[in-house]
Amino acid sequence: MNANNQKINKKKKRNFIFRGVSILCTIAFLVSGLCGCTADDNGEENHPKDQKKLRVVTTIFPQYDFVRQIAGDNVSLTMLLKPGEETHSYEPTPQDIIAIQNADLFIYVGGENDEWVEDILESPEMEDVKRLRLVDCVGNILAEEHVEGMKEERGHSHEDEEEESHDEEEHFLHSAEETEEEHNEHVHTMDEHVWTSPCNAIDIVEHITEELCSLDPEHGQTYKDNAEAYETQLKELDTSFRNVVKNAKNHTLLFGDRFPFRYFAAEYGLDYYAAFSGCASDTEPSAATMAFLINKVKEEHIPVVLKMELSNDNIANAIAEACDVPVKVFYSSHNISAKQFEAGVTYLDLMKENVETLKEALR
Repeated sequence: MNANNQKINKKKKRNFIFRGVSILCTIAFLVSGLCGCTADDNGEENHPKDQKKLRVVTTIFPQYDFVRQIAGDNVSLTMLLKPGEETHSYEPTPQDIIAIQNADLFIYVGGENDEWVEDILESPEMEDVKRLRLVDCVGNILAEEHVEGMKEERGHSHEDEEEESHDEEEHFLHSAEETEEEHNEHVHTMDEHVWTSPCNAIDIVEHITEELCSLDPEHGQTYKDNAEAYETQLKELDTSFRNVVKNAKNHTLLFGDRFPFRYFAAEYGLDYYAAFSGCASDTEPSAATMAFLINKVKEEHIPVVLKMELSNDNIANAIAEACDVPVKVFYSSHNISAKQFEAGVTYLDLMKENVETLKEALR
């Protein structure tokens, strides 16, 4: 199945889901209103409207962990994406919608994978839910791009993509002036993985802290103190990455996978090759893409083939085997495994592993 057909099928599936969203929201409203309680993962009843703690709901791991570092036990925190689950295959459940409806603060990314969120938030039952989009927390939103050798989605040439990418970036800088129709059109080409840059993470943390302080001034100073300490750690992380790049022999990464690291690459002046863009529908590379990536490893003496966490490693392994180099995981932090979640692994933990991997990849 080609990329266009995959996207069409995905869109049809989403439209089917969207048609049921208003019904689900109504059900959620009635259930929460009549029962006054929901059940957590352990089967224990929670009374969300009676809880004294601020209720914060996030879609995926990065903002979940940012809130955890800022607020600690002072908030009731929920992540909708289950540990180990792939973000591109996530679909909301009625329980998820109830959680969003009962939230004091709902934090989501705001890109193509969150189209379902925008539809849900338009329902009358959600009008009082305070929400924060990660893409609104950073100053420079980039468009997805297709670099040399990357498998193109049918109907787009590399030259057209470069021109569109430039135009998209200029337009995203003025996103506040977009009509709703324009926004819905451009959200499909926006690179939503803003958190992969530690500098963007700092901006996101600052925005989350402002929202928490506004909603819960009683713990405001605690939030500010925790955020300040956390931002210091993020700045140290940023320095570590810059030192690695400064001392590197080369500045090119090669991914036998999707590439959701455009903000990271832009922040540290890195070039890259990859099989697919960050939110590509394809999972099978073309023969030309495979040949290109294998040749690049050999020609540029790239020492490591990289892959994302929680993804299929067949492509990376095939390239690495052909070139006799190792495969390493480079964490996008979009989610973590159930084992990592239970162990309390953090965004900083994953990024520190990336520092060590980057040393090997750029040597």
